[in-house]
Amino acid sequence: MSDPVTGLILLVVLIAFLASGLWIALALAGVAAVALVFFSNAPVGLVMATTFWGHSHSWSLTALPLFILMGEILLRSRLSKDMFNGLAPWLGGVPGRLLHVNVLGCAIFAAVSGSSAATAATIGKMSIPELKSRGYPESLILGTLAGSATLGLLIPPSIILIVYGVATEQSIARLFVAGIIPGAMIVALFGAYVMIRAWMDPDLIPSSDVKYSLKEKLWEARGLIPVGLLITGVIGAIYSGLASPTDAAALGVVLSIVLALLSGSFGMREFFDAMMSTARTSCMIAFILLGAAFLAVAMGFTGLPRNLAAWIGQMELSPYLLLLVLTAFFIVLGLFLDGISVVVLTTSIIMPMVMQVGIDPIWFGIYLVLVVEMSQITPPVGFNLFVIQGLTGLDILRIARAAMPFFFLLLFAVLLITLFPQIVTYLPTAMNG
Repeated sequence: MSDPVTGLILLVVLIAFLASGLWIALALAGVAAVALVFFSNAPVGLVMATTFWGHSHSWSLTALPLFILMGEILLRSRLSKDMFNGLAPWLGGVPGRLLHVNVLGCAIFAAVSGSSAATAATIGKMSIPELKSRGYPESLILGTLAGSATLGLLIPPSIILIVYGVATEQSIARLFVAGIIPGAMIVALFGAYVMIRAWMDPDLIPSSDVKYSLKEKLWEARGLIPVGLLITGVIGAIYSGLASPTDAAALGVVLSIVLALLSGSFGMREFFDAMMSTARTSCMIAFILLGAAFLAVAMGFTGLPRNLAAWIGQMELSPYLLLLVLTAFFIVLGLFLDGISVVVLTTSIIMPMVMQVGIDPIWFGIYLVLVVEMSQITPPVGFNLFVIQGLTGLDILRIARAAMPFFFLLLFAVLLITLFPQIVTYLPTAMNG
């Protein structure tokens, strides 16, 4: 059977599973089983068992529930509300007001966690209830969260950049440095979009007649000090080399507990609720990760990603045409696979043709992460959409519609770094100098 027909059949099966109301993780695992049974000779039980085991005892995944617990503790104490109250006077005159907290909060937390899922879960736990209670439109709350959480893949320390660096034998330090300016550019694009929406429809954003003097702003900003200390402690531990992201996540939990207790609004009941909610959210994410990992392995056995990549290589395209085709190719792959799986399954075949046409491998790594970011907010396997669905209980297509403008902003960012590659290469080049 031809690859396009195989891919179409698997897509129909996945849509049928999701439409039937089957859990997302089970739907992904079910498609993987169908792929292995009908389109490969691999033993389904053995592949599933080894995949589930291999992806369930990774030490690096320990950071995920720890960062989620940190967000749950902040949510159940007065700290998260104090953060919003501290930011409100400063953002009151900015079009879009507190929606920028999603963008800036995700950017900051991305520099802590390196994971888009942890960023979406942690910031979402704090921002969604607070913004809804203040009357902000649901579409922009969900869209800014889903889009901005993708920064966890780009802003260092980024797990996917480490995977790319190992797979392509590129300097991980240079990749990290290369992601700084594009990350800041995307934050600016998202912020500009929120401001433009607010300018176009002034009634969209809740108004505030309260005017603050500089003294009052500084006084209200005292609520930012505990969260600022927490972020500084976690980021400082990572960048000083004192702790790995997982160790820093544990440090963040300890600091958040201490700060929550000092706020006088956190006790054993709140701690128990935070632990239970963390367990539910972490299990949901881990279950989806296992299903996605099983699907990625199954797709590897069918040979679909390798065959599609090889087919593109036979076209002998110019650099710009190659990037255009690869962008479409990675977006399609992102409909079915998580970002790390896309990198692992395709780089060994894609990189020779990329090097052949003279594309800088460091630049290509950032380009690849940007395209993979887009796949995080596109159904049916948009991982950030799954996380937000677990937080809100809303229909995934509703969340996807809210995130769609940010998909196109990421596509615009890809265009910008293609036309102006210095956005990516400037800092690595200066680093070499």
